[in-house]
Formats: sequence, structure tokens, C-alpha cells
Amino acid sequence: MPPNPTADTLARRMAAHAIDFKADDVVLLDLKGLTEMTDWFLIASGTSDTHVRSIAARIQAAMAANGVRPARVEGETSGRWVVLDYVDVVVHVFHPTLRAFYQLERLWGDAPAHAVTA
Repeated sequence: MPPNPTADTLARRMAAHAIDFKADDVVLLDLKGLTEMTDWFLIASGTSDTHVRSIAARIQAAMAANGVRPARVEGETSGRWVVLDYVDVVVHVFHPTLRAFYQLERLWGDAPAHAVTA
């Protein structure tokens, strides 16, 4: 990874790690021009609370190995919805029931969505 990777590069790299760690239904939402909050949302699901925590922890470890660390992490204890805030990319790893309840893809329906597959 380049020394100062772009948000696009980070988002794609994180999505690839989510897939590598067996995340389900991985989607990148391109929020550029829609909000000042961030450029990308990465949304993924785990199959259980443990799987959600594991996906988030492995993404953090993989990114940290390249010198990239989140500004903030929320939800690691419960494992129902873990948020990794990398400023330009915000990673949401959900338990499927919470993902269906909050429907971030629908909430951000104006954002181009890119499904990520292996």
C-alpha cells in the first residue's frame, strides 16, 4: 500500500480484508459529494457476535500492519455492530438482525453502492 493511500484505495483494501475474513454481503457506499462526514462506508455482516468482532479486529490488524489506525472504534464489546472510523472510510460490521433494522444502504440510498465479492 502507498505511504499515504487515498480513501478509495483504503476502502477497497478494507473491503478485500472483509471478504478474506468471510464477511457476508459486503458493500461499499460512495458518499463523496453527499456528506462532509466521510468518503466511504464499508458495510458488512458477520454470522454471529463473535464473527462480527473477529471481522472488525482482523480489519484493524491488517490495516495497522500498514500503519493505518482508526480514529475511533465503537461496539467491540457487544459485537452486534462494530464501527471503525478511519475518517475517510467508516467501516460498519453488523450482526444481520441489526443490519436489517438500521438499513444504512437504504438510509444512504443516493450513494452509489458497489457490491464486493471474492
